[in-house]
Amino acid sequence: MSRVSIIAITLLLIASRALAQERSLVRQGNELYDQKKYAEAAAAYQKALQKQPLFVPGSFNLGNALIQQKQFDAARKVMSNTAKTAKDPAVQSGAQYNTGNTYMSEQQWQQAVDAYKQSLRKTPGDADAQYNLSYAMAKLKQQQQEDKKDKDKKDKQDQPDKGDDKKDQQKPQEQDGDEKEKEKPQPQPSKLSEQQADNLLKALQQDERKVQDKMQQGKASPVKMEKDW
Repeated sequence: MSRVSIIAITLLLIASRALAQERSLVRQGNELYDQKKYAEAAAAYQKALQKQPLFVPGSFNLGNALIQQKQFDAARKVMSNTAKTAKDPAVQSGAQYNTGNTYMSEQQWQQAVDAYKQSLRKTPGDADAQYNLSYAMAKLKQQQQEDKKDKDKKDKQDQPDKGDDKKDQQKPQEQDGDEKEKEKPQPQPSKLSEQQADNLLKALQQDERKVQDKMQQGKASPVKMEKDW
């Protein structure tokens, strides 16, 4: 029994030293991040993760540093891992929120909507996530409407022009109105009505600077390393 206890204590001391090193590296990264030295901050976080790949403060903050460098694909991978390994719902929500921001920056509205919904499943009362979700949904609706207009215009341009023969052919077609209606592209269903989407988009566009500020700030780092992880 004595020997087992000594081994356990030894392992605990080793783990404690390793964790202290990780915390120190994250503190260093946070200082660099606050100085807007995002590449250097990312390097510090990566060193912490080399010692402990599942160290949540290191992975979350690394994702933030990558976002600031506009390395969105890499940031999304890191944030995805963070959301899977973190136990705190607030951190899981923050990782999904920041993922949504990366998609917003690239105007990938559907992906942004999905990410913000995931964020709100963890923290339903998050006002920032609710606001950005509404904005992304309105932009998605606008994109769908513009895509439909472009498709209708292209379909019209692609119709063959057969001159007088075409005019003659149009007469029987006009008599069959139902068949003609069936040939028209039908609008895609949406969760928002067109009037709701238009009203929401106008309101949000007036405050678009607020959205941009939220995207730049992201969710705050989960720790400043004051507490013992």
